[in-house]
Amino acid sequence: MNTVGMIVEYNPFHNGHLWHLTEARRISGAKFAIGVMSGNFLQRGEPAIIDKWSRAAMAVKAGVDLVIELPTVFTVRSAQYFATGGIQLLSRLGVVSHICFGAESADLSLLTSAATALSRSDIGNTLRLKMKTGQTYAASLATTLSESLGIDPGIIHSPNNILAIEYLRAISSYAPQLIPLPIQRRSSNYHDSYITSSIASATAIRSAIIKNNRLSPASMAWQSLPPANAEQINALITAGRAPVTFDAFSTIILAKLRSMRLNELSALPDVNEGLHNKISDSALKASTIHELLSLIKSKRYPLTRLQRIIIHALLGTTKTKIAHFDQSGPLYARILAFNQNGRMLLREIDRHSTIPVITKTSQFLTSKQQQHDELELLQDMLASDITATNMYVLGYPNCQARAGGQDYQTSPHYFAD
Repeated sequence: MNTVGMIVEYNPFHNGHLWHLTEARRISGAKFAIGVMSGNFLQRGEPAIIDKWSRAAMAVKAGVDLVIELPTVFTVRSAQYFATGGIQLLSRLGVVSHICFGAESADLSLLTSAATALSRSDIGNTLRLKMKTGQTYAASLATTLSESLGIDPGIIHSPNNILAIEYLRAISSYAPQLIPLPIQRRSSNYHDSYITSSIASATAIRSAIIKNNRLSPASMAWQSLPPANAEQINALITAGRAPVTFDAFSTIILAKLRSMRLNELSALPDVNEGLHNKISDSALKASTIHELLSLIKSKRYPLTRLQRIIIHALLGTTKTKIAHFDQSGPLYARILAFNQNGRMLLREIDRHSTIPVITKTSQFLTSKQQQHDELELLQDMLASDITATNMYVLGYPNCQARAGGQDYQTSPHYFAD
């Protein structure tokens, strides 16, 4: 089928995403569009400002045909693993022809050259050596490719360009049949904190939502969103189910870290070189999540890496589990929302997919089974998604909405034409 896939977070879905969706359909010529979306916790190790079902519903109302959750064990990861998980999932559906992604530079030949170079052993070794000096992955990647290929390090250092390179690497390794289509980002940059037009960064929109705790129809934040999405955000705020912020998890994360033994901390993904000792000491000193991060942060351990580590601690993820999941790749396609075209896509996915489609969680993992230690790998992967939701809802402003088990109670949203 002529279907374009996108790996997204939609935190929340705004006019920039709408433009990206329109361009993806135009340049691919695709009739159908699938979004593989992060769940309740995101790639940078943060909670989503709005829950996964609501974000998926916003995307479908705006024109995405089908939204599938990227399993948490691939979402709360560095760019390489996030991209690999998303590409593998899209490929295993058996219906995707194109992959479209935004980038600060849409020069496909330049991005492909960078992706190809990283497969060379000499460049890979140089990259690892630079990281051992304490440079971040982004800085090491930029300087390595600048020295080896003469690429402007400013181009490589941009967050979406790094992801674009990792998408291309994953396509080469796991899904060579997918046609990559980079799109130049419009108007706003990834980290822009101010809204100056109808296309704004998600960072600026989230900041406005959190600051005002409501969207005014006259505000620039409202105008940077599709109207139906702005209305839905206000409805969620009224219901006390948004906004969800990192601050809401300070107590539970500190409690978790203070109760963990050093060997448990050292077993967390991305923890090495004695970092577990610093986490343990800092968790005793800190009174908020931001204070904790500031105590641990260093040149070697940037903020996003630390945020992912503490989310892994919250969810009970370990290096051993992650290694098994990385070897298997995504083992299911969990549906969050779809429209009539999405229904047609699901019929084709049922025929061609190499992984099962999940619309009802209990058909693959019951709440009783989840309490047992011996789970099959698919069930263990799914259990991480369920745990993520059970933790996430504790961040709702309305304490009456924090009941667990919502993955068993919530069905995919369907929107008829």
